[in-house]
Amino acid sequence: MWYKTAIVVALAAICTGCMTAEDRRAADEAKCRSYGFVRKNDAFAECLQRIDLARRADLRSASAFDPWDRPVIYRPIIIRPRPK
Repeated sequence: MWYKTAIVVALAAICTGCMTAEDRRAADEAKCRSYGFVRKNDAFAECLQRIDLARRADLRSASAFDPWDRPVIYRPIIIRPRPK
């Protein structure tokens, strides 16, 4: 029974970070309005553009980092038969 609860909790944690494009746009607009910008002017559009560019830069830098990209050290194990 505990594994079903763990699966439900894991799925809930994964889905909490999901945002649709409309939700993201609304959040970005709310952030720009909180900075004092008024809708339908160049400064507001520039604020939205900077948020979008920052988000894209974060995605690019995150994809460039690969924790599994390490040099591989190959050391073969040589097994020789015992002399008779």
